[in-house]
Amino acid sequence: MPARDLHRDAVVADTHNDLLMAVSARPPHQWASFFRQQWLPQLVEGGVDVQVLPVFIDSEFRPEGSLRQTLRMIECAHVLAEGNPDSVRLCYDGDQIDEALALGRIALVLAMESMPGIDDSVELIPTVHRLGVRVASIAHWGRTPLADGSGEDATGSRLTEAGVEAVQEMERLGMIFDVSHLGASGVAHVLEIATRPVMATHSSARALRDHHRNLTDEQLRGVAATGGVICVNFLAAFLAEDARSVTIDHLVDHIEHIAGVAGIDHVGLGPDFIREVYRDLTPPCCEGSSSGLDTDAAIPGLDGPRGMPLVTEGLLKRGFSEDEIVKVLGDNVMRLFRSELGRGR
Repeated sequence: MPARDLHRDAVVADTHNDLLMAVSARPPHQWASFFRQQWLPQLVEGGVDVQVLPVFIDSEFRPEGSLRQTLRMIECAHVLAEGNPDSVRLCYDGDQIDEALALGRIALVLAMESMPGIDDSVELIPTVHRLGVRVASIAHWGRTPLADGSGEDATGSRLTEAGVEAVQEMERLGMIFDVSHLGASGVAHVLEIATRPVMATHSSARALRDHHRNLTDEQLRGVAATGGVICVNFLAAFLAEDARSVTIDHLVDHIEHIAGVAGIDHVGLGPDFIREVYRDLTPPCCEGSSSGLDTDAAIPGLDGPRGMPLVTEGLLKRGFSEDEIVKVLGDNVMRLFRSELGRGR
């Protein structure tokens, strides 16, 4: 089957796009229209069927404004969905995702990146769950009251007591725990205590690019052992040391490696289109740099959702079967969402 047809027929799931940062930067009365004008055409052209929307709070809001901005971004997701009912639907479980897809809508799933504003108040996790959050991590680059991010790997720290409680509470509620950004010792700790599948929403292979944000082969196998999925990050700086030289082949290399280590049933896509988001922000605030990374570098043609069909083309050229490609594009993530989202309600 031609790559274009295969991509169109498959369910394509993107497990990490920070577009809420860009949309919520506008006045509230523009949220729905800005999404419709700026982001919806890109998602449609890229064939994205399921879009995970993380709530990530920039440094300007921390710490005092974290909770307020968290709630603002969650409200933004609801408003943009309510304002575009013919195109998207905010979904809380696998059945709702399937219903949205059957109606030709893009299924949106809310996530939280590092639990901003929640800190060690684990009793508030049910609150954000009521608001629609279904995927969450508990750390970013640095330290939180729940755990250390991968930028603090030298501490060798595990989850705090509140961090352990957060994992248990998420499992009780039917939320998926996200290990992306978590420090190495924290990942090991989660894999020790997890009783449900976990996922990495946007992490690549450390064996191919030795960066603390990527996962080692041992970690890849550990996530797979829970029944989880590792969703490959497209950020050029995480694919190769020379970010300006990255091509689609580098991305396919990471997909191929993770499939070889964790199994083809445990690979997905978590693009993390940072450059596109930064260029949308008003005022522009941090182009070209994020914790020392060259975030302005991108795979040619794949700097935003429109380029997603290039992934299918690259996988076909590498020799992946159609069944394997369909799994990577979205079926593996859908399996996880159907089994886990809302399970605890």
